[in-house]
Order: sequence, then C-alpha cells, then structure tokens
Amino acid sequence: MALYLIGDVQGCDEALQRLLDDIAFSPSRDTLVLLGDLVNRGPASAEVLRRVQGYGGAAKSLLGNHDLHLLGIAQGARRPGRKDTLAGILAAPDREPLLDWLRQQHMALHLALGSGDLLMVHAGVLPQWSVGDTLVYAAEVESVLRGSAAGDFLHEMYGNEPAQWSDALTGHARSRAIVNALTRLRFCTAEGLMEFETKDGTAAAPEGFMPWFDVPGRKTAGATVAFGHWSTLGWLSRPDLMSTDTGCVWGGCLSAVRMGATLAERELIQVQCPETQKPG
Repeated sequence: MALYLIGDVQGCDEALQRLLDDIAFSPSRDTLVLLGDLVNRGPASAEVLRRVQGYGGAAKSLLGNHDLHLLGIAQGARRPGRKDTLAGILAAPDREPLLDWLRQQHMALHLALGSGDLLMVHAGVLPQWSVGDTLVYAAEVESVLRGSAAGDFLHEMYGNEPAQWSDALTGHARSRAIVNALTRLRFCTAEGLMEFETKDGTAAAPEGFMPWFDVPGRKTAGATVAFGHWSTLGWLSRPDLMSTDTGCVWGGCLSAVRMGATLAERELIQVQCPETQKPG
C-alpha cells in the first residue's frame, strides 16, 4: 500500500495516465491525493475528472483556483476566459455529476505520518494559521461549497480583498480570504498581507513580501506542508515543505511523490509533458 501526492494536472490526462502507469497505481491497494488544479489550460479536463472520480475512495483531491473557477463559470458567476479550456466539461452529458463530485472535494487535508504532521493544501497557508486553524477554516469553505449556498458564494468568490486575515471576518469576505490563501497564495508579508500579482519564482518577491513558507515563525513550521500551484517554483523538497507543481501544462513534468512511513521518506517520480499552453 502506498500514498502518492500528485501536483497540478490541469487537464493533462495523457500525462496523468503515463504517471499512474509508471507508479503501477492500484486503487485496490494505493491512495492518491491530487493537490488541486485538476482542470483547465490542458486539453482533457473532463477526462481527468472522470478518471479520478472513477477511483472512488482511493483518490482524493484538493480544490485549486482553476477547479473553483470551473465551478464559478458553471454557476454563471464568471464568463470563460480566453485561455480557459473548460468547454468540454460544461457541454458534457455527465456535466452535473462531475461538477457535484468536484464540489465534494477538499480545501485542505491532514495526515499523520510517523510522528509528524503532513498538511496538504493547493497553494499556501497564512503564517498566523496553525495546522488546526487551517483545517477549521478549510472546513468552513467546504461546508459552503457542498451546501445550498454554494451558488451565492461562487458569485462572490472573485476578488483580492480582504487581503489580510482577521478572526473578525464574516460571511463571503471571510470565505473569500480563506479561498485566496489556500488556492492563490505565493507571497505575503510577515503580518500575512497577501500579494497575488507576482507569479515568478522566489527571487521575484515584491519589496516587503516573501514566500509564505519563509515567513519567520509561521505557525505551520513544525509540520510538512505539501502544495502545488507555483509552477515557476518547481519541485522543492525540505523537511517542512514539498512543492509539487512542476509545470506539466507548460511543457514541464507531472510529478508524484511516493510517501513512506515517515515524512522524511519521499520519492519523486516524474513524466515529461508536451507543452500545451504558453505561460502567461
């Protein structure tokens, strides 16, 4: 039995199949956690959703910004963008079951490995949040997305404000701040002010900002945080971090990490991907 963490697939079903073949994945034996952005930009988003859904309880997925964007478009909250490749899902005869399955996925996941904590998110965690805080806030948004108020929230989801967390936040503003941290965060200040414009690597940090994982004293520093989202960062493996978005849709690799019995036991497996989109 093995646990595999897989970075951003973004509609690249052929690469996902090759990766699963390479790791000899068996849904009767193994577990997959996909770290968000199953869809968009690549050519086969519907096929990716069908594949992962078909594995039942052997596969779990985080919700990335592109996955939430699909839900927003489906609700009429936003028109498809010029670079979106979501039409196949939106016109599919099984559209509603696919979208319903997606709404049931996770904003954050936690697993104890050995004596350590593995926290899994799509993008990042604010420095003021502990592992427990992150799971509580993630559950708030999961409850909204799975309930009758999902459509209302998806219409209010877009936007950069509030750019800083406060326990006093309520309603859609609170949910939006949680979503932005968990699905869009790259850089923030020591006080947790989020910056969303910069998409380059860590050297491009705007003045006064730093990668969220390098904020001194962040409350999740004692755990290992696995995330995707940041393709210009690429594969990064530290005792407290695993960055898994290696730019498949941009012609990079699709990456899986085979986890062992402890957090220190990790093996990187990659397949090369054809370029299907130009960055930008």
